[in-house]
Amino acid sequence: MRVLVVEDSSEIATFVQKGLKERGFVVDLCRDGETAYAQALATPYDAILLDIMLPGRDGLSILRALRERKCAVPVILVTARSALSERVEGLNLGADDYLAKPFYVEELVARINAVTRRASGQPLSVLRAGGLAVDLLTREVKRGTEPVELTAREFSLLEVLLRAPGRVFTRTQLLERVWGYDFDPQTNVVDVYVRRLRLKIDGAAERSWIEAVRGVGYRFRHTEDP
Repeated sequence: MRVLVVEDSSEIATFVQKGLKERGFVVDLCRDGETAYAQALATPYDAILLDIMLPGRDGLSILRALRERKCAVPVILVTARSALSERVEGLNLGADDYLAKPFYVEELVARINAVTRRASGQPLSVLRAGGLAVDLLTREVKRGTEPVELTAREFSLLEVLLRAPGRVFTRTQLLERVWGYDFDPQTNVVDVYVRRLRLKIDGAAERSWIEAVRGVGYRFRHTEDP
């Protein structure tokens, strides 16, 4: 998932970015309100972690403006203050959740997963295809009863494909969703990771779950495909 972290504290921003990246998220950072608002409108994020106290423009005004523009991206508000009125105002403006500093990355990840599931209408934390099961909360993958060990990037690539079976993703789209924009579009890293994933999730199957669409990219095939 691609997450925008809006936080003016360099120390906290670096801590959050490192923790989320280690868990397979693509993370963009903003440290002032005006830049954050423009970036939130320009980029299709899966979730925004939004500090309330920001230079230039505060988090609540950003949230209000996003909702007025009909931008429905899930927003988790973050603040060091614990005033009830502030929490209520944020929720009334359309925040999806509220997190007080200090917090653990594990809790943040759980809250991001929860708000994105609600936003997508996906009630389950486990994605399935045939005998393959992918737990989005524990990040565990099983083929039947056999555990499959994946790296963070491999898991993220599998999640993107499995969330939309049958949809063809270009290599550029996969680079944006799994690696971010700091990768050369001419790189073959997507093909390398697809090969690794196939070796790990296909087992003895005659046909791979991840199919190449010539000249376009890759898709995760439907379970009902012949």
